[in-house]
Amino acid sequence: MLVPREHGATAMMLTPFLCAALLLRHVYWQEAVTLVAILVALVIKDPLVVLARQRWVWKQEHPETRGAMRLAAIELLVLTACGVTLLWTRDPAAFGLLFVGSAAFTALAVMVNVRNRQRAVWFQVVSAAALSATCVAACLSGPGKVPGWCWLLWLLCTVQATAGIFVVHARLDARNSKGKPVNVANRRLAFLLQMILLASAMWFALRGQFWIATALALAAIGYLLELRRQQNQAALKMSLKRVGQQTLALAVAFALLVCPNWSNSGKL
Repeated sequence: MLVPREHGATAMMLTPFLCAALLLRHVYWQEAVTLVAILVALVIKDPLVVLARQRWVWKQEHPETRGAMRLAAIELLVLTACGVTLLWTRDPAAFGLLFVGSAAFTALAVMVNVRNRQRAVWFQVVSAAALSATCVAACLSGPGKVPGWCWLLWLLCTVQATAGIFVVHARLDARNSKGKPVNVANRRLAFLLQMILLASAMWFALRGQFWIATALALAAIGYLLELRRQQNQAALKMSLKRVGQQTLALAVAFALLVCPNWSNSGKL
């Protein structure tokens, strides 16, 4: 429980934070505190899920409950220390709002996991938006204000992650069909999102923001190739771990291409 089990969610959370920290072009010690808080906020979900299941699902005490209780207490102490530090040294109103939103999302994640609905598409889309907001936390812990490029970075990361989510679910639908008619709803939405990415790439290119345009086009092309590959039965047998690694590599490439757009001026 000390290490995040969902590597996709971990990358979805860390990439926007690191991009924003890089674009700020200045090191603030509060960023380290915020990073610790973000990581602990992610891993605390697991012991909280155990405690919630013990409270509302399991009829007898499970052996992992006591360990989960101790771990949750330690992690809550770390979160409290980080929170007090940030509230004391940065804008308490802005960080207070951020903490409330983080607590609400954690509560939602615990509830969804207790009901075994963590693979639901709607929850993963909400997670993409919530986890990508770490770039806002990086800016608030740095200069204490959120520049315009940060909101655009958050939006771009959210859209890219959402497009990937529907592509992965299209693959899962195809794998799980077992000779039955395939549910094409996720596949259609995946295609629609790639068209949105390509249209957005053209719009940014016309504005002269070629790095963002290239990142969006690369993501769309990569996902479209994956959708085409899903029509091959042999390709569908590829392990989900390898598919996840390829999706992660595409997301990292997307982030690396987005960052240079503001690296010189720091403005939109």
